[in-house]
Amino acid sequence: METVEIQKKEQSAQNTGEFPLAPVISPWMESVMDDSELIDSLTEEHGSPINIHHLNSFDGNIQNYRAVFDEFGIRGQIYFARKANKSESLVKRALANGIGVDTASFKELRQGIELGGDTESLVLTAAIKTEPMIMLAVMNNIPIIVDNEDELKMVEKVAGKLDRIAPIGLRLSGFMFEEKELYSRFGFNIKKDGGWLKRWFNEHRFDHLHLQGLHFHLDSYSIAQRVGAILQCLNFKKYLGTAGESIDFLDIGGGILMNYLKDGSQWDDFKGALKESVIGSRGPITFNNDGLGFEKCQVSGGIIGALKTYPYFNKINSSNFLRSILKSDTIDGFGTVADAIRTNDIQLRIEPGRSLLDQVGLTIAKVAHRKKDSRGNWLVGLEMNMSQLKSSSRDYLVDPVVIYKRPLAANEKYTMFFTGAYCLEQDVILKRKFEFPALPDIGDFVVFINTGGYMMHFYETEAHLFDLSKNLYTTAGDKVELDNIYLDHTIKGVN
Repeated sequence: METVEIQKKEQSAQNTGEFPLAPVISPWMESVMDDSELIDSLTEEHGSPINIHHLNSFDGNIQNYRAVFDEFGIRGQIYFARKANKSESLVKRALANGIGVDTASFKELRQGIELGGDTESLVLTAAIKTEPMIMLAVMNNIPIIVDNEDELKMVEKVAGKLDRIAPIGLRLSGFMFEEKELYSRFGFNIKKDGGWLKRWFNEHRFDHLHLQGLHFHLDSYSIAQRVGAILQCLNFKKYLGTAGESIDFLDIGGGILMNYLKDGSQWDDFKGALKESVIGSRGPITFNNDGLGFEKCQVSGGIIGALKTYPYFNKINSSNFLRSILKSDTIDGFGTVADAIRTNDIQLRIEPGRSLLDQVGLTIAKVAHRKKDSRGNWLVGLEMNMSQLKSSSRDYLVDPVVIYKRPLAANEKYTMFFTGAYCLEQDVILKRKFEFPALPDIGDFVVFINTGGYMMHFYETEAHLFDLSKNLYTTAGDKVELDNIYLDHTIKGVN
């Protein structure tokens, strides 16, 4: 029995390169990676790659946010940002937990309704809202976050046709921070549009709209900017006068930082080495010496630009990020943000996506081939493509794990890149160069850690007529086995 355990440990190998970025790995993930027969069975049935979601971890993240609301005595509600992950099991689990779901398309809204969502648990925040989408929301009394004047008029028109009263929130922007206006292409400008919004709503120009709340989403991870936006929204509520009396919620959106890595020093070391690679003072650590946003200044020889990836290490993250917002002092010195929210007797809503999916997902791909490119680099080809591990970030800077089906020899090292199935030179799954104790064999597996938020299928395509990856979920605890893994759309075992 002891020999078996040793062999299993030898099969899972992490990056041993000069600049590792070791991820936080949950026990359930270790359980999957320690069982190559389980992975074999799943990929045999569902193909490669597969995405596995751990619903108990999702539950835990929900509870952590709720604990912060309780700590500050705030009426709070969580809305899972559905765009971060398209698995139906997560929607069902969110609703079972009594939280809401933020929908951003017709299909997301329709599916949310079909899975049991209602006026209390769904919200429509889509960037582009078509008339059929608005009609579906109005018919089901789903609150609509209105972004602009045209949408405002369209919702009024649709609700009038249906002889309904549409619940709405106003998305605001144009907040001042450090004497500058924060740019956004979304929302009503709090200063430029505030006057006519106040007049129109106080003059009751909308017979079929019920203003229930205010909403914003900032394109940054700044706690201080969120504090400022919250206070400016509360002031805007007062500014609306009688029209603001019906406002019962303030939704501060998502963009809540999460942490992927065990060690912040590794993150700093990697960034420093990447800069050195770009200016040529050390060898490349990425494919074709991609600076991931850093560039060499042709005049000074130094670094220009900025890293265009997610900030993968964050000391203040997830529920602590929310806690930091609420305990921040207000500008006028009258207590904290939490005090201001309680004084206004308003519900605080958040729309986390990535952070609500922390430790929820794994993506697993099968090795198809090994070869060297014209520069002598080992390329490990995987049965997946770059769209199946891609977000708006330039690269996913988290170490993968290789699952070997054979014992590993001592004192061997191979540097390699992982490539995908698209007929494009750019289809390099991760741009970082990795070092492992052996070259993976055909049929071995590469596991990408903590991919639940925005990585699995945010940009996934069916180019070349490739099938989309299969989404699976488990209701297991720390020990995951074949009989407690289900295909997503079956939604078995989800209360």
